[in-house]
Amino acid sequence: MGAALGAPSILAASDRVRVGLIGCGGISTADVNAFLATPGTEIPFICDVDEALMRKTADRLEKQTGLRPAMVKDYRRVVDQKDIDVCLICTPDHWHALPTLAAFQAGKDVYVEKPLATTVEEGRIMRDAAKRHGRIAQMGTHWRSGAHYKEAVEMVQAGKLGKVRQVRCWAYLDWIMDIGNPLDTTPPEGVDYDMWLGPAPLRPFNPNRFHFNFRWFWDYAGGLMTDWGVHLINLALWAMGPEWPKAVISSGGKYALKDNSETPDTQITVFDFPSYTLLWEHQVQCGLGPDRREHGVMFTGADATMILDQRGWEIYAEPKKKASVVEMKRTAAAKDDSRSRHAANFLECVKSRQAPVENLDVGYHVSAVSQLGNVALRTKSRIEWDAATNQVIGNDAANALLRRAYRKPWSL
Repeated sequence: MGAALGAPSILAASDRVRVGLIGCGGISTADVNAFLATPGTEIPFICDVDEALMRKTADRLEKQTGLRPAMVKDYRRVVDQKDIDVCLICTPDHWHALPTLAAFQAGKDVYVEKPLATTVEEGRIMRDAAKRHGRIAQMGTHWRSGAHYKEAVEMVQAGKLGKVRQVRCWAYLDWIMDIGNPLDTTPPEGVDYDMWLGPAPLRPFNPNRFHFNFRWFWDYAGGLMTDWGVHLINLALWAMGPEWPKAVISSGGKYALKDNSETPDTQITVFDFPSYTLLWEHQVQCGLGPDRREHGVMFTGADATMILDQRGWEIYAEPKKKASVVEMKRTAAAKDDSRSRHAANFLECVKSRQAPVENLDVGYHVSAVSQLGNVALRTKSRIEWDAATNQVIGNDAANALLRRAYRKPWSL
């Protein structure tokens, strides 16, 4: 997106922002609290296909704000509200694209959770629609608004590490457990399961393919590669710039978990960028990654190496450069306010019509890069990416995974 967008905001004269929440699952609690931290924010409408989740959210909002929101099961009823300024989309990944596009068409701005979409094509269409309709849009990778992350990125960009030739991102997560192999059953009472599936393939209801665990199934998401990967690879691309990888190769599988999930519990992906190499790796049921950190990003430069995570950042000089490089350490603030800062940045841009920090140019880029990792994994091939044509060169199987068929009557 450019520095400013031409389409006017539809904010009321009081400068309040009226938000329609679409999706009342786990991440919505954190996002709603982040939005409400900015004065003048109201949430008069909420939507979910699960009545129990929706009532729970309505009860919490009424207690927090004194206003009980209207509840609807169909996101289109939120989008159609004339006095809603913003749609906050906290649905599973396979439901990011359609509500976002509908909101843009209705003249509303959008904050949509990460990853931007389930495929490269969906994300590109969302990015282009934001520009075409002149809407403000932010993807919910909130570390983009973290103070110590910004400091670290600026040091990399200022050349404090020398020429960076390799970036390594990892997530070693001991809290991901085996979810078992439950039998298919009937959906819980009060759940519109057909609407929950939406554009995804028609399948019997299975509790493992529903709330939270949906992210481990290819129909709805991309596993840890696009879940934690989007967070951490986002930091890498923020520092290294908007290049696209020339080639991607990935290896992994289910080596720890014996459940019915589909996405790999162990994966290593190598992205060959024009000026550096980016490595992604994840493992579950293992909490100690490089430097005994659960997750992080390591920038290896000619003069020094930086390790960055939620705790802060550290710079270590290369042995032969010790005398000329200042080794430094920065501990992150005890209270991480990056999520509320990210929401505040978006809400400020809704009023100013400036592009937010994680606008859809940025959100599309990092989501698509992560998705290419899964494309390489699922096709068992080294893929070569042509950013000019948005295609994998000479690989029909890989190009087929850049998009997906929508179940009727839904269409992109």
